[in-house]
Amino acid sequence: MDGELIPKAADILRKAKRVAALTGAGISAESGVPTFRGKDGLWRQFRAEDLASPEAFARDPKLVWEWYDWRRRLIAGCAPNPGHNTLAKWEKVIPDFILITQNVDGLHPLAGTTNLLELHGNIWKVRCVNDGAVSDNRDVPLREIPPRCPDCGALLRPHIVWFGEMLDQAVVGRAFAASAACEVMLVVGTSAIVHPAASLPLYAAEAGAVIIEINPDPTPLTPHADVSLRGPAGEILPLIDREF
Repeated sequence: MDGELIPKAADILRKAKRVAALTGAGISAESGVPTFRGKDGLWRQFRAEDLASPEAFARDPKLVWEWYDWRRRLIAGCAPNPGHNTLAKWEKVIPDFILITQNVDGLHPLAGTTNLLELHGNIWKVRCVNDGAVSDNRDVPLREIPPRCPDCGALLRPHIVWFGEMLDQAVVGRAFAASAACEVMLVVGTSAIVHPAASLPLYAAEAGAVIIEINPDPTPLTPHADVSLRGPAGEILPLIDREF
């Protein structure tokens, strides 16, 4: 890694008043959060795509919740890493800081980030299928499967955007507005191929923002980044912070 890029990134951030950060699965993988898709993402004989859908939930809510209960138990053993903690620290010192994440593991709020947009939901939240009310549920293991709404008795579902569902357009709108308004966008641990999240840095760049990418490997965003740092977020972000 070019040793001059760390001070350059720190100098850019130090001068910025409006910063947006976009994070993906990479920052969570550093905390030990497993990937639940692909050839290594099998649970029993099911793939994530077989279970994370409205059709699967309508067909067998108990099976879907057994899978989510298993996932929640795995994630419950994971803690925020120095990458999460550094971003939470910057929220407190940069005048206008917003974090947009593709992750559902809840590690950013656990690290202390409060100005947060969770594009794909949060595995520690549940939603009533009757009235849409969202609430926190950190029971590990779940007390009953499938869980039911304490107010009306209807089924609860994970507050996750499933395959075949649209993202919350209010959340997406805020993400694009933040991207258009920021002076600097940090892109951390994302493959930059899943839309609409992958469009956010390009949208920010078109609006004049400086793009800082942090990822172990090059991505489709790399040619468009002003500063591209190769390495894990848990190592790179604290190095930037020391120069901040």
